[in-house]
Amino acid sequence: MSVRPVLRMGDPLLLRVSEPVEELDAPQLRELLVDLHDTMAALNGAGLAAPQIGVSLRVVIFGTGAPNPRYPDAELVPPTVLINPQLEPVGGETEQGWEGCLSVPGMRGLVPRYRQLHYRGLDEQSRVIDRRVDGFHARVVQHEVDHLDGILYPMRILDMRYFGFNEELFPDQQLQDD
Repeated sequence: MSVRPVLRMGDPLLLRVSEPVEELDAPQLRELLVDLHDTMAALNGAGLAAPQIGVSLRVVIFGTGAPNPRYPDAELVPPTVLINPQLEPVGGETEQGWEGCLSVPGMRGLVPRYRQLHYRGLDEQSRVIDRRVDGFHARVVQHEVDHLDGILYPMRILDMRYFGFNEELFPDQQLQDD
């Protein structure tokens, strides 16, 4: 398995709606999960979706088990594999937060997301995951699942004055390139 190239904004594959995973015990799924993990770890990502490495399946991984250099102040999120995810907002409260993306390198944007979220799906052993989360955890899940629907975070920005290059938006911070 290996670190795979991450597709960047503008690649038409990132705009496709992904297909559900049908064969949960397929060797190709196991290989995909290893490649997603290796790629996310190599790039210090907080999450990665299969479409970002050119695979149009409804699979995401996420987690910040240790302080992440791209999100140094973010709360920890447990490492998670989520296959065929389903999201349901809890209440209608949203909040704005800064996001970056490995497919939009070197940039950040202020994105509204639901503050609380209930999500369901399967893990790598086909066990059901059913969680209610909030804050950064909820934001990461929404961001990654958006990739499965062909949505990149800049499409959700309400005010483009709050979208730009890291070094311009945050000149006093040493944010690692996305």
